[in-house]
Amino acid sequence: MMEKYITDERTGLKYELVGDYYLIAGDDESEEDRPIGVWGQRHLRYLKEHRRVRYANLLTSGELSVKFMSATPAAKQKRKLSGI
Repeated sequence: MMEKYITDERTGLKYELVGDYYLIAGDDESEEDRPIGVWGQRHLRYLKEHRRVRYANLLTSGELSVKFMSATPAAKQKRKLSGI
């Protein structure tokens, strides 16, 4: 019998056995629950429409949500420093 979950030591990705295939297992903690702001949404739309390869690379590497989630605190800090 095959193991239900395995972890690739080289990449650190966790895989789940579904039927006869191993698929990438989702994280226990969902980052998608955190909202992205207006400018993050606009930048995401720009990437989808005009920078499709960059968008696909961010999406497949798992960096897409991290990029937009980290933009919000940075924007708040910038506004705080500028006095806006």
